[in-house]
Amino acid sequence: MNKQKFIDKFMAAFVLLAMFKVIGIVAQLFHESFWSVVGTLAIFLIVAFIILMVIASLKDKEQNKQNSRRGGGGGGNFYLENSLFDRIRSKYEDLAQKYIEEKDYKKAAKVYMNLLQDYYRGAKTLEDGGFYNEAAAVYLKKLKNKSDAANCYEKAKQYKKAIDLYKEMEHKEKVGDLYREINDVKNAHIYYQMVADDYTVNNQMVKASLVYRKKMEKPEEAQKVLLKGWEEDKDAFNCLNNYFANIFDVKKLESEIQNMYEKTPAHKKIIYLEAMKFEFKKDPQLQYVTKEIAYKIIAEKVESRSEIVNELKHFNPNDEVILKDISRFKTGRNKMFKH
Repeated sequence: MNKQKFIDKFMAAFVLLAMFKVIGIVAQLFHESFWSVVGTLAIFLIVAFIILMVIASLKDKEQNKQNSRRGGGGGGNFYLENSLFDRIRSKYEDLAQKYIEEKDYKKAAKVYMNLLQDYYRGAKTLEDGGFYNEAAAVYLKKLKNKSDAANCYEKAKQYKKAIDLYKEMEHKEKVGDLYREINDVKNAHIYYQMVADDYTVNNQMVKASLVYRKKMEKPEEAQKVLLKGWEEDKDAFNCLNNYFANIFDVKKLESEIQNMYEKTPAHKKIIYLEAMKFEFKKDPQLQYVTKEIAYKIIAEKVESRSEIVNELKHFNPNDEVILKDISRFKTGRNKMFKH
């Protein structure tokens, strides 16, 4: 088949398809508004006219050629098809961009979806234009994308629809957030509790405590889960550090530091010492108790871990003598081992 015949057949096929498309658009009157159908029909007719002009231009160029190429006809047809497709697609892209520049996002979305068969860009265009419900419907029905659909419903303040989708995706914390948004505290706390329980089961005690404190406004429960993490060696240091950080009264914190130290088993004393470094810097009122505890731990562990004497400098930041004492201790100990 030469190029001229190909163009003629392509034009005939396009006209036939265009007629079917027009009939299909008109049929939408049964389930869409009149002006919506008229808008879609207008867009299609404009684009169809542009395409016919492109095809006619190609036909004229072919007719004006004096000599047709011999052989390689299939390759020529392939080139022509690709060239025609690229031109048509470019026209669609230009038209969609023109509508976007004019802030007519619905028409631009129809070009993307109906003519370019690009549902994602169609949905994104609707979303960018603030047509969140329409965008959500495309994400859900055409793209099966529950996440973007739920996000659009949330933007549209269609919270119940968003909640249903987030439940299907098992985004429990998000479900809780949206229930709280509509002042349904009871259901919000049900889902937040699920999240906290999941974190606890996975030994993520600090994250569980944040859910209790920030989401559920239950500081006592937050402290309980941190204490559990400390006692059961589940991210012990961070649990202890956060436990102390949540006590804002200095006198109460001082008492709690002392009481917890007295209950601390020997194998966790080093972790406790690390925590004391932070508490020492927190407030001048805490320096005496934290330094005293640090000295006790260092004295207890120095025989088995001589390097622990270096920790003294953290509790005597401005004392140059302590640095000399540490140096003398390490030198003397090294001499002892040499002999």
